[in-house]
Amino acid sequence: MAEPITRGYCQCQATAWEFTGAATWQCYCHCDDCRRNCAAPVVAWLGVPLRQFRWTGAAPKTRESSPGVFRHFCADCGSPMGFEADHYAGGMHLYAGSLEHPETFAPTFHVNYQAKLPWLQMNDDLVKYDGTLLHNPEDLSTYD
Repeated sequence: MAEPITRGYCQCQATAWEFTGAATWQCYCHCDDCRRNCAAPVVAWLGVPLRQFRWTGAAPKTRESSPGVFRHFCADCGSPMGFEADHYAGGMHLYAGSLEHPETFAPTFHVNYQAKLPWLQMNDDLVKYDGTLLHNPEDLSTYD
């Protein structure tokens, strides 16, 4: 049986992506960088191994937003598409809002919860981490 293929695209549909298999993780991020990059109060992410990922359609434009951190976006419409970082080697972080079927997104935790905006109400029972998972035993930064 073939592995499932998940697809996503930008607002103008010029830049698109796909990956095979399941996402490694799915979460909400409350950090200031993510919020400002998307002009949103919280950003929904899914992580996939680079070896199972590829860009389709037009190649994204990439900006190094800080040393070792690369943000990908559509060169035509500007939609944020993905994120790679040296400290998350081997992984691609994708914006859940770019999913072809975003209704399938199923987050399991929050990161950088200490930075949540006080006026944002999220009434879920998901695990809430202050900071990232880089130093936690259940570290989800590896894609092996």
